Amino acid sequence: MSVPAPTVEKNDFIRQIVRDDLACGKHTTIRTRFPPEPNGYLHIGHAKSICLNFGIAAEFGGWCNLRFDDTNPAREDPEYVEAIKEDVRWLGFDWHELRHASDYFEVFYLAAEKLIRDGHAFVCDLTPEQVREYRGTLTEPGRDSPWRNRSVEENLDLFRRMRAGEFADGSRTLRAKIDMASGNINLRDPALYRIKKVPHQNTGDAWCIYPMYDFAHSLSDAIEGITHSLCTLEFEDHRPLYDWCVDKVDLVNHPELLRPLLERGLPNEAAKPRQIEFSRLNINYTVMSKRKLMALVQEGLVAGWDDPRMPTICGLRRRGLTPASIRLFADRIGISKQNSLIDFSVLEGCVREDLDATAPRRLAVIDPVKLVLTNLPEAHEESLTFPNHPKDESFGSRSVPFSRELWIEREDFMEVPPKGFHRLVPGGEVRLRGVGIVRCDEVVKDGERIVELRGTLDPDTRPGMPGADRKVKGTIHWVSARHAVAAELRLYDRLFAVPDPDDEREGKTYRDHLNPDSIRIVQGWVEPAAAGVEPETRFQFERLGYFVADRHDHAPGRPVFNRTVTLRDTWARQGGKG
Repeated sequence: MSVPAPTVEKNDFIRQIVRDDLACGKHTTIRTRFPPEPNGYLHIGHAKSICLNFGIAAEFGGWCNLRFDDTNPAREDPEYVEAIKEDVRWLGFDWHELRHASDYFEVFYLAAEKLIRDGHAFVCDLTPEQVREYRGTLTEPGRDSPWRNRSVEENLDLFRRMRAGEFADGSRTLRAKIDMASGNINLRDPALYRIKKVPHQNTGDAWCIYPMYDFAHSLSDAIEGITHSLCTLEFEDHRPLYDWCVDKVDLVNHPELLRPLLERGLPNEAAKPRQIEFSRLNINYTVMSKRKLMALVQEGLVAGWDDPRMPTICGLRRRGLTPASIRLFADRIGISKQNSLIDFSVLEGCVREDLDATAPRRLAVIDPVKLVLTNLPEAHEESLTFPNHPKDESFGSRSVPFSRELWIEREDFMEVPPKGFHRLVPGGEVRLRGVGIVRCDEVVKDGERIVELRGTLDPDTRPGMPGADRKVKGTIHWVSARHAVAAELRLYDRLFAVPDPDDEREGKTYRDHLNPDSIRIVQGWVEPAAAGVEPETRFQFERLGYFVADRHDHAPGRPVFNRTVTLRDTWARQGGKG
């Protein structure tokens, strides 16, 4: 599906640029793209970019391509390609066209030959170490490569032999001829092509030379007629190189370079794109580096890319976040040029806001202790009617079984209660949700551990009875011990215990900051109406939090629920671990 354009106009500096470009007639159709590299799974930072690129296209009646910038075959995999497509669709977006930078490899090659003929590129024999040595520093200019002044004929011959596979990996590169004294190190004769004899996930063994990212990315945007190339701030210093590649190749005035696409029936609308940078998403209590996320997976520190503690989109999905909550988060943090750190609670707040409105309610008990209502017959059994959502009648109602023996939360009873405790205590009363008022008469122990509570239900306080409005301070939830279904409940929390896991002071790394309480698995009990649902069904378990039936492990005969988020921000209240 595609997310509809918003009814309320959004305002940020990028949208203002787009409005101005449309108003002055610079563009009639807005064209954007989301260009991930298929070298890992997408995370919440990518979701911000997805919402921006696809959102702007929808808002202004344009279109957005999904393009895989697949120029580094050693790190890319079809698994990542399929996962990225699934994530984009799950977030609620669809693309105008699905493209790959590798679709344009022949165009890139012809463009590189044009740069050589025009005197703007040369084949260099320096090793990678020598290239770094010649590059200079931020305060010292670089030095020209000894191979910089090769003739056009020699460069063309060597480049064609590079393509033919005559030379070893890393032995030669094609470099742009720009300015080794530039204050922008990206312009100091950057590499455009390198030799890499590695099969490609999309083109197989067709190529043994591959374009560098900046070269391929800029020309891909130009080939597709992208009007606004939106990227994060770390690419700001790359923009002069981006523009250099687009201007020197000049696809608009050299359509012959696009011949390979026409022969394959691939449409193109060559144009000069404009790169615009915005701040990337940074959230505390997490890491966003693909390298670090990959290490967490490979070292077994998490259960996989879709571990519900991971900031990956597939992990957040398995955790129970909704596409709407992630889109709301993207809207709420906005778009700016200023890097900032977003508190994790902002994301959790968006999740609660969405699920409060959309998640049906169910009863569940995480840490059970039995409550026996001794004034009911042992065979007592009845069905009570509960609303599925207290704020929305359209959700309907359901039948909840009730019997003499119940499971209640262990923390809802205390023998010696602290001040302000308004739940069950010896000799005290509490309201059972939807049932009536019960009194605790007896505590049964095995040593120091409480194994059972015995009490009585005041029949005059049942719904519809004269005493139903009698006031008591506390209300607790329950499930019928006779009817409840055992469920595996995975209580997830933040993966890291400190706000800045990347802080490496005192010799520590992000691995040292992992939260030992980020997952706790318990056997709880859920009412029958929660047990038989399909995977990825979301509920609010009353008084406990929002949960989702695990998309892989849950089955009607073996329910498994993941806690998405607690009902309140316990981290803020406790100054840390929730």
